[in-house]
Order: sequence, then C-alpha cells, then structure tokens
Amino acid sequence: MKILVAMDSFKGSLSSLEAGQAVKRGIARVLPRADVSILPLADGGEGTAETLAYALDGQYHYEEVLDPLGRKTEGYFVLLPGNTAVVELAVASGLTLLQENERNPFLTSTYGSGQLIRAALARGAKKIIVGLGGSATNDGGAGLLQALGLGLLDENRKPLPLGGIHLKDLAYINAENIMSEFKSAEILIASDVNNPLLGESGASAIFGPQKGATPSQVEALDAALNNYNEVLFKTLGQNFKDIKGAGAAGGTTVALLAFSQAQIEPGIDLVLDTLNFEEKLKKADLLIGGEGKIDKQTLLGKGLMGLAQRARKYNVPFLALAGSIEEGAEGLYQHGLSAMLPIAPGPITLDSSLAHAAQLIETASERALRLITLL
Repeated sequence: MKILVAMDSFKGSLSSLEAGQAVKRGIARVLPRADVSILPLADGGEGTAETLAYALDGQYHYEEVLDPLGRKTEGYFVLLPGNTAVVELAVASGLTLLQENERNPFLTSTYGSGQLIRAALARGAKKIIVGLGGSATNDGGAGLLQALGLGLLDENRKPLPLGGIHLKDLAYINAENIMSEFKSAEILIASDVNNPLLGESGASAIFGPQKGATPSQVEALDAALNNYNEVLFKTLGQNFKDIKGAGAAGGTTVALLAFSQAQIEPGIDLVLDTLNFEEKLKKADLLIGGEGKIDKQTLLGKGLMGLAQRARKYNVPFLALAGSIEEGAEGLYQHGLSAMLPIAPGPITLDSSLAHAAQLIETASERALRLITLL
C-alpha cells in the first residue's frame, strides 16, 4: 500500500516534518510493509523553506543580517536545485525575533530580508520564492529595497531611516543602484492574503495591531503607506493601492511588484507545485494530511483545502487528522476529503494536547489505519 503523508505543522508543538514522522510511526504499527512517503506541508508562510529543503534536498546558507529592529542576527535562505532560492520574511523580519514589548511597526524594517535576497542572488539564484508569513513589519518592503540598493529619499534628498513611519517623509526614489540581478530575477510571492495596501482592510488596519500598533499608530502607518504609494505612482506610473494582496506582510508585496519581475501565487499552490505533489499523489493509495485545527476557515484555500481538491482530482482517498475539529469543518467533504479524525481519544486540555502532540498523532494514525484495514 502506498501512503502519502502531507501534514501541516501543529503550531506550538510540532513542525510539519515531525507531524509526518509521527503519522508514519502509527502506520508502521499496523502496516509495517507499507510504502510511506512523507511530504511536509507549508502554505508559503513560516516553515516553507524547511519543507522545500527537506523534500528537494535544498541547501541552507547562513548570513549575518539585521533583525526587524536593526540588530545583528543570523538568518538563512535555502538554495534548491535549478538556481531557485527560498527566502522567508519571518527569518530576518519576523515577529518571533522580538519580545512582545519590542513590537513597534513604526520602527521595524524588512532590511534583513533584503539582505537575504541579495545574498541568494549573489549565490546565483535566478528564481526566488518569497514567503511572507509572520512578519513584524509595516514598511511596505521599503527596508528590503534599501538593502538591495534602492534610494528612498526625503525632500532634502537624504536617505530615509529604516522603519514604516518614515515613509511619511518619502519624496524621491532613486533606482540607479538597485541590484540588477533583482530586477531581472523571477520572484514568486507565496501569499494567501487578499487585503489591499490601504484603508480599513489594508495592511496597517488589519495586521498592524498584532505587530504592536496602537489605534493612533495604525492611522499614522496607513498615511505613511499612502504617501509611499503616491511617490511610487509618481516615479513608476503604477498605482498599487487597489491590487489584491498588496497588504500582505505590511505591504512588502508592493516592493516586490514594483521593482522586480514578481507575481503573486497562493502559497499552498506554489509549494505543492514546487514539490511536484500531483505526480506523487497519482501513485498513492491513500493521502493523510492534518493540522492543529479544522473549521470553516479551512475552506478558504489553505493547506487541507488544497490537498482535498487534488485528492478529488485523482480520486485518492484523503484522511485528515486534527488537534480539534470545529463547526464548519464538514464542508471539506464537498471538496475531496474522505474522513477526518481528532487526534485526542477524548476530552483533553490544550496544554496537554500540545505537550503530547506527537504521541497523540501516532496513536490516532494507528487507529485510523486499523479502521481502514477492516474495509
């Protein structure tokens, strides 16, 4: 029996690879001779580089870069076969690099992420997958562009300091020194965010508070991004304010679209296509996936939804395991999911579930396979 295991991470407890390994151990208790392939899953956010590195024999490259507040830290990118690099914004510009009391989108910058892109291009990358999830920034990707050589200048033609609030003073853009390899590279933006750059559904209003912005700061940041967009329009003749997805990662999408050959792709589709997932799925007798929670939000296009649609396309039975299954989850049955099971055998606290997630997944996988072998 050929079983393809494509688990997402269980946040706070297991990476996607660790979750997949737990499933494989559970399967081995029932079908020790089963041909089990683990394909860690990611949706373009945190964990994407790890997933692609594991599945495609990618190589990690480490660089000293600046964190969101301009302090030195160690970051990395992954180089895949075919001169493709993977850069996650969260690695150098992520919330996890800051203490909660350090979160301040007035001052945080994507400069370190630009340093990683620069290093990847210097290593010969011609194609870069950029994962936007988990950023601590609201600078419109300005820091990223500054790291790549773009001049962002105030009315006195002085370089702007790093940080989203300083975009309010942007008056001129000088693109003479931007890295030529960046302008010609194929940039794939892995993002499931549909929010525009500005306004009540924009980057500052929707994502600013979780990055530490107060209501008054949200208003100021939105005004700063508006000025940024106006100067970009004056310089390039492009208006980014109404582009679907421009608000992702504090507007970083705008920077990539403005100065490179970039295109936005749904994160799960980009990852699955890069992994050649469908070719592997065609050969499988069973697909097993899972994540921490399945609910009505799962139907909006991430992770399990992408798997379900492909499982239906190739008529492969699809079992999902989850830490919790909530109202609306049954909608997945209309899109290709065959069955779903909670990993806990009965009532359990969240803390206990997180602490014992690997064992729970292993045992749940065993239970599921014993049921399947009855058929």
